[in-house]
Amino acid sequence: MNPPIWRHDAYTLRKLATALQGIVNKLVSGGLLTATGTVVDFGAGDTPYRPLFAPHCGKYLACDLTAGPQIDIVFKPGEALDLAAASADCVVSFQVLEHVWDIDAYLAECRRVLARDGRLVLSTHGTWLYHPHPTDYRRWTRDGLCKELEERGFEVLDVHPIVGPLAWTTQFRTLAYHHVLSHLGPLGRLCGAGLCALMYGRMLLEDLITPKALRETNSAIYMLVARPRHTD
Repeated sequence: MNPPIWRHDAYTLRKLATALQGIVNKLVSGGLLTATGTVVDFGAGDTPYRPLFAPHCGKYLACDLTAGPQIDIVFKPGEALDLAAASADCVVSFQVLEHVWDIDAYLAECRRVLARDGRLVLSTHGTWLYHPHPTDYRRWTRDGLCKELEERGFEVLDVHPIVGPLAWTTQFRTLAYHHVLSHLGPLGRLCGAGLCALMYGRMLLEDLITPKALRETNSAIYMLVARPRHTD
């Protein structure tokens, strides 16, 4: 949520949290996230974004492939979640879709559990390094990601680009330097922390000077808000 600037991925994580906070604020002000509502997190991991939603909803249900202290519902391959249809006011999915092979089934289940006027908040990678956890299958353009959602029964309402092309090239180098220096003992880790902090400042500047149109179509991450599309 708010990692120190000497962490290797602090810039990207902070940008994600800032974008998501803005979305949560908009959902709350629009009456789409209420004290009696339910938020379902598809692929929750250690639920890093629960604190943004929990104060504004009645239930925050975390779902993942394996059980854990933070997980409320375990995915069973080929089966629907143990949730009623149209029971969620909001479904959230953060940095998960690129790890999913059967995105038809995944997005169909997102749509099934969403209320008629519910919202899907989803983030995934535009441009990023290979990172299997345990798998890593896809990257998207902005247009391609929107099309994937639209063809699976969603109407995309907003798209938020996170980390533009100048900054993400620096982010990738920062990740590489961190990987190398972290294996060189305490001095290497100290040097790595200092370098990461300098790179953080550089990324701030790079995103500031990158034209908006370039950031919107060449982002490291896209976070979008969508709702189920109905024909009646």
